[in-house]
Amino acid sequence: MRAVAVNEWGGRDKLEIVELDPPPVAPDGVLVRVRAAGLNPVDWKMREGRLTDRFPFHFPVVLGWDVAGVVEKVGPAVTWFKPGDEVYGYIRRHNLQYGTYAEYTTAPEGYFASKPPSLSYEEAAAVPLAALTAHQGLEAVGLRAGETVFLGAGAGGVGHMVIQLAMARGARVIAIASEGNQDFLRELGAEPVDYGTGGVIDRVRDLAPHGNVDAAFDVFGGEQQEAAFSVLRPGGRIVSIASPPAPRDHFEVNYVFARPSGYDLNELNDLIADGRLAPHVEEVFALDRAAEAMERLENGHVRGKLVLRVD
Repeated sequence: MRAVAVNEWGGRDKLEIVELDPPPVAPDGVLVRVRAAGLNPVDWKMREGRLTDRFPFHFPVVLGWDVAGVVEKVGPAVTWFKPGDEVYGYIRRHNLQYGTYAEYTTAPEGYFASKPPSLSYEEAAAVPLAALTAHQGLEAVGLRAGETVFLGAGAGGVGHMVIQLAMARGARVIAIASEGNQDFLRELGAEPVDYGTGGVIDRVRDLAPHGNVDAAFDVFGGEQQEAAFSVLRPGGRIVSIASPPAPRDHFEVNYVFARPSGYDLNELNDLIADGRLAPHVEEVFALDRAAEAMERLENGHVRGKLVLRVD
């Protein structure tokens, strides 16, 4: 099979198109013929070797954790899927080797869900990691109808999913974005705050009920996490996907590192079916343009997601 892999950690120049055998299929595993693979910031961090203190690895490492495709083969213990089924999933394994930038990939059946029929393969591949991160983060803070949540970055892959899922819960969203993404956030239902003009905290407080929000979703950590704390009401809840917040008096702190979950994706399928959750795909690249796609990702300011098409 063709795959985009690295044989050593480093920059985009380490990416190679290689020929490999399809990965082995575990007894509870599903082998998927990849039709599309979503890109995520963790992919270039993996390429640079930033995950080696958390995950064992074996070169060549095929990059990518998001996939949409067709079941090619199943292990003897699999009961959810059969060959020919259209599936999608976030397939972060416990080791780095078999990713999704390839013609075939594999993971336990519990990592996958049926692909929403209303989505193309490219659209479906843009959903799993971003949507699961958003869903599990909002679950962690227990966001409820009538509450207001502050989101540190609204137009990116995770951010545009957070907005839609928060709106589906009946919450109000105040989100940071650049001037060029203000209308995009409004279309999703959020109230945008432009980070480029200064005074972000004051403007969030002006928009928030009684000057404070009930919950905050931190994407970047650091100064942005501090800003999130500063607009939380006493007893407010914060979740970070960047770095675990230190415990603080009068606040509930949470950290989420998204878990693969076909069960959660099946729940999200209902929102996709009724139009309350839709991925925004900014651009689709061929597999052999993976380095170009990754450069675009690393430069930042992607609206929604980038996707590789695997023909």
